[in-house]
Amino acid sequence: MKRTALALATLMTTTALPAGAFAATELSMWYHGAGNPTESSILEGIVSDFNASQDDWEVVLESFPENSYNDSVTAAALAGNLPDIIDVDGPIMPNWAWSGYMQPLPIDESAIEGFLPGAIGKWDGQIYSIGLWDAALAMMTRQSYLDEYDIRKPTLDDPWTAEEFDDILVKLKDSGDFEYPLNLGMADNGEWYTYAFLPFLQSFGGDLVDRSDYQTAEGVLNGDEAIAFGEWWQSLFERDLAPGTSQDPADHQNGFIDGSYAIDWNGNWTARAKLDAFDDVVFLPAPDFGNGPKIGAASWQLGVSAASEHPEGAAAFIEFALQDKYLAEFSNAIGLVPATEGAAAMSEYYKEGAPLAVFYGLSDAQGSLRPVTPGYVVETSVFQKAISDMANGADVADTLDGAVDEIDTDIDRNQGYGHN
Repeated sequence: MKRTALALATLMTTTALPAGAFAATELSMWYHGAGNPTESSILEGIVSDFNASQDDWEVVLESFPENSYNDSVTAAALAGNLPDIIDVDGPIMPNWAWSGYMQPLPIDESAIEGFLPGAIGKWDGQIYSIGLWDAALAMMTRQSYLDEYDIRKPTLDDPWTAEEFDDILVKLKDSGDFEYPLNLGMADNGEWYTYAFLPFLQSFGGDLVDRSDYQTAEGVLNGDEAIAFGEWWQSLFERDLAPGTSQDPADHQNGFIDGSYAIDWNGNWTARAKLDAFDDVVFLPAPDFGNGPKIGAASWQLGVSAASEHPEGAAAFIEFALQDKYLAEFSNAIGLVPATEGAAAMSEYYKEGAPLAVFYGLSDAQGSLRPVTPGYVVETSVFQKAISDMANGADVADTLDGAVDEIDTDIDRNQGYGHN
């Protein structure tokens, strides 16, 4: 009788507890944006909103400087200390998935219907990561320059041809009005080189690796099309059409605004500063070098680490963060391309008729992913060196052959990186 009374009292006490009395399960999250207070503030707001929206999960955010972030994740993976939710640069994701750092994202694909392709991270047929934005490149110049030098304004449907683009650069150079007609951003010698210049190679008809099976770079990085690209690339610096690898970073950042450069090959994250400086800035599509105009796609994305014991909670947070209002908030604050049409319509800069709306169309029409392979982490470093060496006068064919040898050796050493 006493036991029955005790059990009944216990049950009554338990059921009388309010729902909030049970502690939410903590989910750890790492993010690369410690050096960007605006970006970090928005993410902190999303975390706060998510935590307040339900009682099951509590996300705890830790931010890292971008330059050390990837190394921190790699070290944590080796030590078995990965968080639940991780931030990953889109082209790096396949390597982290293949290396066992990440697990497939348990999310209903209807939640990402209508997302820009570059914002969806897939590896081995499964979704691993989703981005809250994408990025896009454009040829940035001024309408007054186009008018003064009688230069046709290209469109998505009718971009500049390779010959037309070359003639434009020579005309601008011969005018004597600019230090260089084209700024390529050679001072930014890191992933920018692959993100910004691989699309040129692809438009010529080459590539970083044969994407039919990702087992070799032979024929695509050193074939006739790639050599034609390399010779054109090298000629830009031989003819003083663009500053080379010794470019001062300050000139890269400010050269277009101060009038030193006529055309700036740059990303949408730099567009707002140009709009503030000039009222006639235009953002133009990439030239077509023979196989269609292309620009880089894929930026930072969110995924679930392989160590997480609560992937459903991590996925719940990621899906929560994908709301158009948050995508638009990032766009308004840092200028990147909203990942959906709905978010673009809510964005101050990307809604119809807004000054950066063109970038959504560029990303959708010309966006080209970097090779979706775990081997990319090596391939990009090889390509960056080859691009720099050719710009500095190295023999084009020998440089590309050497790059192929390095990439193929790495693929063989890693047994093909799991491609079937």
